Formats: sequence, structure tokens, C-alpha cells
Amino acid sequence: MVEVRGSDRLSGFILRAGSIYVVPWFQSGGGRVLGPIFMRELVTVPRRTGHYAGRAALIGLLAILGITTWQATIGFSHDATLGEAAAFGLLLFQIVAFVQLLLTLFFAALSAAGAVSQEKDRRTFILLLLTDMRDYEIVLGKMLGALLPIVIQLLVTVPVLALLLLVGGIDPEQVVQAVLVLGASAIAAGSLGGLVALWRERTFQALALSVLFLVLYICLTQVVGVIGPLVVPTFDWFRVEAWLDPFVTMQTVLAPPPGMWDGLAPAYGFVLVMLLWCAILNGIGIWKLRKWNPSGEPIMQREGPQETVDTDESVELEKRAKAHAAPGKIRMVWENPVLWREIRTLAYGRRPLLVKIAFGVVLALILYFAVAELNRPGGRPAFAAAYGLVPVAVLSLLLVSAQAATSVTSERDGGTLDILLVTDISPKEFIFGKLFGVVYNCKEFVIPPLLLALFYAIRGTLARPPADIDPAEMAEANFAPLVAVLGALVVLFFFVVVLGIHISLRISSSRLAIAHTLGTIFFLSVGTLISIYLIVVNGGSFANQWFSFIAFLVLGIGGLWYVLTADRPSTALTIASILCPLAMFYCVVTVLIAKPGTDESADPLLPFLFLGGAFGMAIAAMLIPLLSEFDIALGRTTLLAEE
Repeated sequence: MVEVRGSDRLSGFILRAGSIYVVPWFQSGGGRVLGPIFMRELVTVPRRTGHYAGRAALIGLLAILGITTWQATIGFSHDATLGEAAAFGLLLFQIVAFVQLLLTLFFAALSAAGAVSQEKDRRTFILLLLTDMRDYEIVLGKMLGALLPIVIQLLVTVPVLALLLLVGGIDPEQVVQAVLVLGASAIAAGSLGGLVALWRERTFQALALSVLFLVLYICLTQVVGVIGPLVVPTFDWFRVEAWLDPFVTMQTVLAPPPGMWDGLAPAYGFVLVMLLWCAILNGIGIWKLRKWNPSGEPIMQREGPQETVDTDESVELEKRAKAHAAPGKIRMVWENPVLWREIRTLAYGRRPLLVKIAFGVVLALILYFAVAELNRPGGRPAFAAAYGLVPVAVLSLLLVSAQAATSVTSERDGGTLDILLVTDISPKEFIFGKLFGVVYNCKEFVIPPLLLALFYAIRGTLARPPADIDPAEMAEANFAPLVAVLGALVVLFFFVVVLGIHISLRISSSRLAIAHTLGTIFFLSVGTLISIYLIVVNGGSFANQWFSFIAFLVLGIGGLWYVLTADRPSTALTIASILCPLAMFYCVVTVLIAKPGTDESADPLLPFLFLGGAFGMAIAAMLIPLLSEFDIALGRTTLLAEE
């Protein structure tokens, strides 16, 4: 039954993938401003698999984080005093706020970009443009609908932050400001991701540019804080930076001045600026929606009038060949057509150089701040190489994994994967074509971390030998760490490429496949950084935290096992999911506390062998079934023993 009120608009309908979803009038009327797309997301989000499990897992993760922080600050050997309880509450509040902010920025941008890009890959976005929905309903509906799961997770953490008021150390206004900063950051990052996805026609470009523009924005706010005082020294540039940078704003919330802020607090100013950014970004998206889209859609030519068929068969075949031939010069296809398409065609959209230019700009800004740490007047800090190597390596790993995942999901959403798999292309041609194609297209992301490691080795920052040794001994001391770092980076890059293809082939939902791939890389890196932080804040002590770290390891192993095995577990993947988190944790402990009381680490050979062996086994466990039992690994057929 269809009800139309006030106009001819069917505001209670959503057309998607050939199906019509009817939204009740009381819901569509209440959400008339945001449109039926948002209302459908609002109704269907709680019905998704893992919705409640994800909320429970977040609470469990926060509980383990709280126990770890308690052990790091107080321990269970004595009762905490009021001052110790207040210090614990403040430290846990800081950790939860910064971790939540990092996760919110990352996943909000990717979720909004992925929601629009998936519609484009499935060629259903043009159906939305053909409906009578207004432009702002499409833009805002897709963006806010994609942010609903993130907002729900944010609301789950609000009671946890409020409970910290009971232990002291924080003020209720700090909780309110932290929640406002998190919410404003989520909406702003989602607006950025949605705008980029509306602009670009391919999923990889949308995801990569969303992350790069986000990092570029944060780097530029740091530049404002550095250059501003040099131009106008009397101006309060710190407040300007706090109104622009979410991390600086969160720091002002967690550590306000004793007399509080004069005038408007930076957190409220940040919220106003982010709302202004949201209005600008979404306004551009609404304005350019029908100019940017449809982009790259194939133009289907109408059949011409029936022509007389030539009696000469050779002439007729030549006419047919010319009628269906693509314009331009004829290009010879390689022996492996998959690899040829990945390298020699625009398989990942037009203007692929745009992503690489954006990465180059972000890389230059990161290196500027990293090199500044080497030359600062007070001397280089401990683990100075990590200031540049860690962010560049993590960013490169994320971009490579996104390329690997979208190389398969774009084929599936475009309807070409099944066609490709029924051809005479062998599994080896398909898998190795995708692998080497991803590596070739991501060579600009893979090479910089390797060159940066070489730079740090030349500067003598990969090892901490005595200061009075000669250059030859300095080079010798940094040679072994350089080999270990280069080898570890190569193994990790190959791991993320295989992981992206493995997950994308096993999971039919493109959004879940991309989320699992990027989430695995993100949590492996961020989880390792959290472990490093907890060790550092406790003065390098590990004995008081081993129980909590075991809990983190169990969670990491369980999450990796779920991502790798999905619904088709195997013994090799189970062993690999156990070894990989252990290898990461072992490397962290070896680097940080191998020689307590000094900045010197242990011999890098053993951590490299452990890391290479664990992730090498994971690569083999994922790659061998894809090559030897392709249809079984994809779930397209089953063994007789499984029937």
C-alpha cells in the first residue's frame, strides 16, 4: 500500500539493486529532512550480524584497558589512596579518549567513503540519481547512514567515561567536552570521506584519498602551529591550532589550565569549526553531485537500423570485428591477462597519479617533523627512527591493504568476478596477477619506508652505539638493524597484499571485506602502539602488566583467527593467527625492554626471524589453498567429506 502526501514524491520508498524497500510513513515523515536513505539505515543497522556483539566487545576491550592501566599505575598489592585513584582515573580517561578519537577519525572517513563507493561499484548509485530524491537527501543520507554504527559505538563509551567521575581526577565538563569533540570529529571525517567518494569513481581512490586528506589536514594544522608564531608572534596561535586539530583539542580537554580558559573553551570552538567544515564539505557535495556523477559509466549505444548482411563471410566477420573493437591502437595482451589488466589499463580509475601526489605531500610533511626531531637542540630522543618510520610504514601498509582488498571487491561489485572465474584463466594466473598487479600499482607506497629505513641507518639512529666511535663502526652497528628492518617491512607488505585478496575472496560483502582488511592492519599497528605506551608510562616495567598483556594477546589472536578463517577454518590459519600477534608482541618487548635502564635494544636478528617466520607462515596458509584448492577455498564447492 503506497501513501503519497503533499506531493508526488514517494518519500517512503528506497530503490536499491532492483528491490523496493517500503518505509512506514511515520518514520519517513519524521526523517523527511534526511530522506529515506537515512531512515532505511536507521531501521536496518540494529538487524546486522554482530551489531550487539560489537558493542559488547567494545565494553570488554575498555574493561581490559582499565585493568591494564590500574596495574600500570597502582597494582593489586595495596589499596589505592585518593590521589592514586584520581591519577588512575585521569590516565584511563586520557587513553580511552585518544584511542577513541583515533578510531573515530579513521573509521568515520572510511565508512562514509565506502558506503558511496560500494553503490558506484554496483552501479546502483545512478538509480538513486534517477529517483525523485533531492540532492541533499542522497548526500546527507549516505553520509549520516554510514556514521550510525560509529555513533552507536561512541554512545556506548559515554557511560564508561562518566563512570570515571567516581574515581576522581576529572571534571564533568571534561567528559562533556570529550564527547562533543568525538562527535564533531566523526561528522567532519565522515563528510570528508563522503565528498571524496562522490568525487572519485573507484573505491580505492576514494578510500586512499580520504585517509591521505585526513592525515594531510592534521599535518597542516601542525604547520600552522609552527609557522604562525614566526609570522605574528603576538597572536594566540595555540588557540587557533586547538580549534582546528582534534588531537590538540583533546589535549586541552584532558589538561586544562588551572584557571580554566578565558572566553570560549577550545573544545567548543573546535565543535563550531567542525560544523562549519561539515557545512562546506556537504555543500560542495550537494552542489557537485550531478556534475561528478555518473562518471565513467559505460555508454550503451542503441542498435542501428537493420543492415543488409554481406554474402561474403570474411567481409561480414571483418565488419563485426570493427563494430565491437575499442577505439585506438590495438594492444597485445600478455600471457597473464589479469596481470596485464592490472598494470596496463585504468583498472583502478582515472587519474591514479592524484593518490600518489597526495601521498607524496603527506610523506613530505611527516618527514619534515621527523627530521626535525633528529636535529633538535636538546639532542635526539630515544628511538628517534620511530618518529618517521612508524607513521610512514603504517600509512603505507593501510594504502597497500586497501588496494589489495578493492582489487577483488571492485570486480565482484561490478559483476565481472564470476565471469572472470568461468574463463580458462587458471588460479595461479588470477592470484599472481592480482598480487603482482597490486605490488606494481603500490610501488610508490612501498619504496618510501624502505628508503627511510636506509636514511635512518646512514644517520646512525637504528642502533645506539657509543658516541665516540668512528663512522665505520657506526655503519657496522647499524647494518644488522637495517637488514632486519628492511626484511620485516618486505614481509609485512607481502602479508597485507595476500591478506586483502584472501579476505575479499572469502567474504561476499565488499564493505565487510574492506573493513576486516583495514581493521586488521589498523588494530595490529594501533594495538602494538598501545602496548608500547603502557610499557613506557610505567617506566619500562613489564612484570606488573603481564596478565593484562596476555588478555590483549588473547583478544588479538581471537580477532585475527576470526578474520583469517571466517566460516572455513583450517589448522594452518589457526596456528598463523596465534603466531602473528605473539611475534608482534615479542618484537615490541625486545625493542623496548631488552636491556633495562638503557636505550639499547637486543640483537635484531632473532626478532626479525620470529616476525618473518610467523607472518611467512600466515602468507603460506592463505596463499597455498588459493593456488591448489581455489574453488574449495572460496566456498564455491565442498569436499566429499564435508557433504
